[in-house]
Amino acid sequence: MIFNFRVASDEVENFRRDIQIDADSTFLDLRNAIYDSVNYDKNQMCSFFICDENWEKNREITLEDMGLDASEDAYLMDETILSDEIEDEGTRLMLTFDYLNDRSFYIEMKKSETGRTLSEPLCTSSMGTAPAQESELEIFEAKPDAKNAKAIEEFDEEFYGSNAFSDDEFAAGGFEEMNFDE
Repeated sequence: MIFNFRVASDEVENFRRDIQIDADSTFLDLRNAIYDSVNYDKNQMCSFFICDENWEKNREITLEDMGLDASEDAYLMDETILSDEIEDEGTRLMLTFDYLNDRSFYIEMKKSETGRTLSEPLCTSSMGTAPAQESELEIFEAKPDAKNAKAIEEFDEEFYGSNAFSDDEFAAGGFEEMNFDE
């Protein structure tokens, strides 16, 4: 069986990718097909979420086991088969590719085709330019140059005063009353 997925973004209006993939493939295979279609770095953390019809997140399928909650089963992309989690046309998924800024692709299974198989996923339609994998804020902070370093310095001075702190500034802020050792 082949699944046909439509991938969209709420950041770029004319962006769309259509991906065909074998139903017996893993979520990692689907992630790789999507990332290949948008030229994203595959070394970044990401997660799929199985969503309801209102895009509310239900089950998370992660790239790596984070070991956060031992009471819940961990679903890993390289172990979870698409057809085990996706049964119906219209099933909705999110692929969160930027955790820090909560940025995701919105994915819907448009149709399934029985009696056919695929050895490799295919991007059957590509429209528009994908959103940047890193947000502008991350790029700004990660790659300072002389111009934005000056802007950061001015921002800090304007909102936080000088870079030198005195005991009077801490006392005025009520810090002397707080006990950080408790």
